[in-house]
Order: sequence, then C-alpha cells, then structure tokens
Amino acid sequence: MSGVVRVAEDQSVEAFFTEVGDEFVPHPHARSPWSSRMLHGRLLGGLMARAVEREHAGEDLGFARFTVDLYRNSPFVPLRITTRRVRDGRRVRAVDVEVTAEIGPVARASALLLRRSAQPAGAAWTAPVWDVDPPELLGEPTGNGFDHWWIDEDGRQATHRWTGTRRNRLWMRERHPLIQGESVSPFVRTALAADMASPVAHFGSGGPAFINADYSVNLARLPLGEVIGIESAGHLSEGGIAAGHCTLYDASGPFGHCAVSAIHNPVPR
Repeated sequence: MSGVVRVAEDQSVEAFFTEVGDEFVPHPHARSPWSSRMLHGRLLGGLMARAVEREHAGEDLGFARFTVDLYRNSPFVPLRITTRRVRDGRRVRAVDVEVTAEIGPVARASALLLRRSAQPAGAAWTAPVWDVDPPELLGEPTGNGFDHWWIDEDGRQATHRWTGTRRNRLWMRERHPLIQGESVSPFVRTALAADMASPVAHFGSGGPAFINADYSVNLARLPLGEVIGIESAGHLSEGGIAAGHCTLYDASGPFGHCAVSAIHNPVPR
C-alpha cells in the first residue's frame, strides 16, 4: 500500500469511503478544506464512531462520551480501524479506537458507554429548545461535503458567517453517506457533526485561524432526525491555543455538549 494513493474508481459514488476488505478507501470529496492532500478530520471521527457502534454497542448502553484526538494529518490514502475494549463493568464500558494510514497511526478515540437506568426525581437548569427557524423554513444551504445554515441573532438564516465576533450557531445536515451502501446512524452523525464545533466556537473576525486538535462529545441522548444544531457556548484563546465549547441541538431541544481544543494554523489553504 505504501506510496499508492487509492481512491474509488467510480467518482460519481456519493459516499466518503468504500469498504474494501479491512480498509476504507476514500472518494475525492473526502478531502480536507485545509489541504487537498489531507483527509477531512471529521471523517476520521466518523469512522471511529462507526467502529465503536458496530463492535461494542449494547441495547441497554448509552453513548455518554466520545473523545477524538486528531494528532496527525492523514494523507489521502486508505485507512484501517482497530478497537479495544479496555473495561466492561456492570455499569461502564470503555473502548479505545485507532485509525492507521500508511504513515502509521493518525488519530485515536475513546468512548464511554453507560448502562441506562431510571431517571431520578428533581430537575436542573438546561438550555431551552432552540429559538431558531428550522431548516425547512430557511433558504438554500451552503457547504462543501455537507449542508449548513448559519443562524442570525433573530433566529433566521444569516449571510456568510465564516468571520465576525457574534456568537456563531448553525444547523448542519450530511450530504453523503460515510460508507458506500450504509446509512448514517445517529451516533455516527453526531461524531461527524461535532468536528464543526471548532469553527462554530473559534471562528472570529480573523476567519478560520484555528484548526482543531481534538473534540469531545458528552451526550444525554442521541439526536432525532438528520439535522443537528451547533451553538457556541464559549471561546477562549491565548498564545495560539484555543478552548471552545458548544451545545448540540436537534429539533426537539439540546441533547449534548462538545468541547474542542485548537491551535493557530497560519498555513494557507
């Protein structure tokens, strides 16, 4: 495999990858917006979430946390995914995942699954149902690889919002399956969307100045439907290092949070 860039022959295929044996062969639209020689980092998270779900999910287990470390840019080559169950207790299941390319490991993830039980009595503050128009009431989406709608302060569709100092929020919807011949599950959909927490939290008046090195999702439940909302809940940065936090929504309300670490990336696209 070394030195060979292998993409799917049929470039009309809509999925990001085709599964060939134990490898995932990328299609052209799986390229990163940062460089045409790289795979998009969010797809690595999606592949690892898929592996966890296929190999370690249980009917009475909920996906409570999924953390992705994007510690090396993946070249545009086939990938392999391995998983390891590191703990399988009465209430907790912990899983490690790794993505390997021809240059070696390029990303890892850890997943924490918790056993469901009765909901306790009482209540606590939570973010309200989103006060924004749903996608069906907005205009045409934008985006490359997925659809997205930026949302303005009045809850309606905003104009181009890759720069600015206002709180960022958007709806997003996958345009392509992750794997040829498979639908995208709610958990994988969340892992793919969560990578967008970095631009939502970190894009400011200087535009896309930070590239994320990780993201970590904490979930109370899985999303309903195909559209996921992301709203910045905070951005901090100093010395070229940024910490961000977002709330995740579906049409019925918030379902989780995403924290993301990023580093200043002065390299032009």
